[in-house]
Formats: sequence, structure tokens, C-alpha cells
Amino acid sequence: MVSINTKQRGDWGEAQVAAYLRERGYRILASKYRCRYGELDLIAQDGETVCFVEVKLRSGTGFGLPREYVTAAKQQKLRTAAEYWLSRHDPDVFCRFDVAEVYPQDADLSERAHIIYLENAF
Repeated sequence: MVSINTKQRGDWGEAQVAAYLRERGYRILASKYRCRYGELDLIAQDGETVCFVEVKLRSGTGFGLPREYVTAAKQQKLRTAAEYWLSRHDPDVFCRFDVAEVYPQDADLSERAHIIYLENAF
């Protein structure tokens, strides 16, 4: 079995969520968007709404739900990075912040993940 590091797991989780969103008619605008204010995992368009998606991958809920790791401080960082992105694109567009919880079905990530998608999470 090949060892999978944390970055590879994160990249896999984000790819799983991007595929999940595309299947539901979303358009992916950016992935791993980085600026001086932080990182946005995915930026997607749902109709006329821009969605800033925070992806949280966990193998279980023994230490709490993945959404609980999007703390108030993390939410503020995401808002600031989103404001920066919007200032470079369309600052007047409707937007929302979503959280995608990703649960791998197996340790080597060979199967599709179970995803719980929370619109307007904060």
C-alpha cells in the first residue's frame, strides 16, 4: 500500500468536492486560490451566486464534525480572502460560504468519498 501524505489527501478531497459540484451544475471558477489573506479551497458558481467552499476531510467524527473546525477565526480569514477575490472579479455578485465535509470510504482513497455539503454554512 502506498503512503498518502496530508497534502495528497487534501488535494483528493478537493477534487472529490469539485466533481460533486460539477455533477450538480456548478461551475468551478478556482481551486486552491491563494492570496496574502489566506487560501480558498474552491470557488464555484451556482447560477448567479459565487460560492466560496471550505473543504474539510476527516476519516471519522471521533474528534467532532469537520464543520466544527471552521472556527470563527477561520471564517474571518475566509471572508477576507473572499473579499479580495471579489475585488479582483465582480464585487457586486451574490456570494455565500459553504462547507463540504468529505469522508473517505477507504484508507488508500481508491473509492469515491461520502460528501455532506452545507450551503450557507456561515
